Amino acid sequence: MKRIREYGIKIGDMAPGPLNKITDVEGVLVGHETLDTEHYKTGVTVILPCRDNPFLTKLTAAAVVLNGFGKSQGLVQIEELGTLETPIALTNTLNVGKVHDALVDLMIEECAREGAEVTSVNPVVGECNDSVLNRIQDRPVGTEEVKRAVKAAEKDFQEGAVGAGCGTVCFGLKGGIGSASRSFEIGEETYTLGVLVQSNFGSTENLIIDGRPVGKEIVSLTEPAILDRGSIMVIVATDLPVSDRQLKRILKRAGVGLSRTGSFLGHGSGDIVIGFTTANRIPEETEKELLTLRVLKESSLETAFQAAAEATEEAVLNSLAMAETVTGYKGNVKHSLTDLWLSKL
Repeated sequence: MKRIREYGIKIGDMAPGPLNKITDVEGVLVGHETLDTEHYKTGVTVILPCRDNPFLTKLTAAAVVLNGFGKSQGLVQIEELGTLETPIALTNTLNVGKVHDALVDLMIEECAREGAEVTSVNPVVGECNDSVLNRIQDRPVGTEEVKRAVKAAEKDFQEGAVGAGCGTVCFGLKGGIGSASRSFEIGEETYTLGVLVQSNFGSTENLIIDGRPVGKEIVSLTEPAILDRGSIMVIVATDLPVSDRQLKRILKRAGVGLSRTGSFLGHGSGDIVIGFTTANRIPEETEKELLTLRVLKESSLETAFQAAAEATEEAVLNSLAMAETVTGYKGNVKHSLTDLWLSKL
C-alpha cells in the first residue's frame, strides 16, 4: 500500500518532516499489537512521548473534546494539571479499562526500577468502536498486548489496518492508523508538529480529498456509511515551547483538518484530540517553588495552527490509503480507498 503523497496528492503548503509521521518529533515512538483473526479485528497502539520515564519528568499536555461521544480515560487530569505522565494508548471501546490497568502496571514497574513509588498515576487511553469488523464483547486486548506494543515501538511504524486501527471504519471505507507531520520555523528556530489518528468516522458521501468530493464519486461502489459516527482519536506531538493553554489552542485546529476531509463532527462520533510537547518538562519531585518555562508569544502560534490542520488532514488520508480491504466479524466487508479510487488515478 502507498501513502497519499505517493499518488501525487499533496496536502497543504507546509513541508513534512523526514518520515512525515508523528515520530518526526524527537523522542516519540509508536508501537502496535494487532489481533487479526476470523473473529477479531482489533488491537492496541501505544504512543511513547519520550525515551525516558514520563512519570518522573512530566510533559506539558492538553486535550480538546470536539464531540464527546467517547469513553476515553485520563482527560480530566490533563485538563486540570496540564501534564502527561504515561504513554498514550489507543484501543477499542470495550477494552479501555483493561488497557488502563495495563498502563498502571507498566508505570508501577518502570518507576520501581528507578526507585520511585507510584501511589497515583493518570493513564491516558483513547478508543474507537470497531464492532462492525470485530467481536468487541470478548475484549481480547489486555496487559500482554500492551506490553508487546510498547516493546515494538519504533520511529518508522506501520499505518493502516494495524493495532488500534485493525477494525476501524472511516467514511464507510476501511480506516485505521494514519500519521503526518510538518516542519516549520518560528523566529530563528525550527520546530516539528506531528499527528497520529485512529480513524473511525464520517459518512461516505461527504468524503473530500484535497478539495475533491470523492465520496460522491464512490458512494455507489460500496455499502455506504450514511451517518457521521464512530469516532476519531487525534494525537498531536510537538517540540514547541508552549504552555498547556497555548497547546490547547493548537489542538483545536485539528478540527479544521477533520472538516477538510468531510467530517462535520456528527452526533454519534467521539472526536477527541490529545496533545503534548516535549519542551517544558515538569519534574515530579523538586524542592523549587518556581519553575522556569519558555513559551512563545501568542501571535507566533499562527504557523502551528496551520501545521496542526494540515497534518491532521493528511494523517486521516494516510489512514485510508494504507488500509487494505478487510473481511471481518460476521463476514462484514469494508473496502479500501485504494481499491475503489486511488488505484485508478
